[in-house]
Amino acid sequence: MKSNIFSYPYKISQQMRNELNGHKSLLIWFTGLSGSGKSTLADALEQKLYELGVRTMVLDGDNVRGSLNKGLSFSADDRSENIRRVTEMSRILLDSGVVVLANFVSPYKKDREYVEKTIKPNIFVEIYMKTSIEICKQRDQKGLYMKAEKGTIKNLTGVNAPYEVPENPAVIITEKDSLEQAVEKVYLEIKDKLELQIE
Repeated sequence: MKSNIFSYPYKISQQMRNELNGHKSLLIWFTGLSGSGKSTLADALEQKLYELGVRTMVLDGDNVRGSLNKGLSFSADDRSENIRRVTEMSRILLDSGVVVLANFVSPYKKDREYVEKTIKPNIFVEIYMKTSIEICKQRDQKGLYMKAEKGTIKNLTGVNAPYEVPENPAVIITEKDSLEQAVEKVYLEIKDKLELQIE
């Protein structure tokens, strides 16, 4: 079956799209426990990038699981499949010339390494939301931690499923960082990588 698949040699390349947009493509990957602040930070960072004229797209765990990855469970295998599909979607978006902000718990080191390896030569920037589980529980608007502790939810990362801490993230954000400080930390990390052409 695979032998019958042929890629058409389209003339417009990612490099051309990057030049048209005036910046490079990046994948900014936010990882951390549920309630660690991934979506809040991605939202604030996207607003800053928008103001600078950077074309972006956010991929969020809950939104993707309600559409592209609907039907996947939270088992280890399905978590990996979730990340695999998100990685392929990110590749397509990167090829379109945009900056992708991906917010996923992504608890397993092997899955995050898979993302980085797969999207090369594009740039992968890993942001670790180092927020204590106590703070995450306090922020838990969905009541996930309470349900997990009661046994209603299985495989909740940090309660009855593991989280493997990133070994060498590009940026570490803690609960001591204000939102403004967190945005600035990430922006300083990606600023030169963007090669943003500001007129």
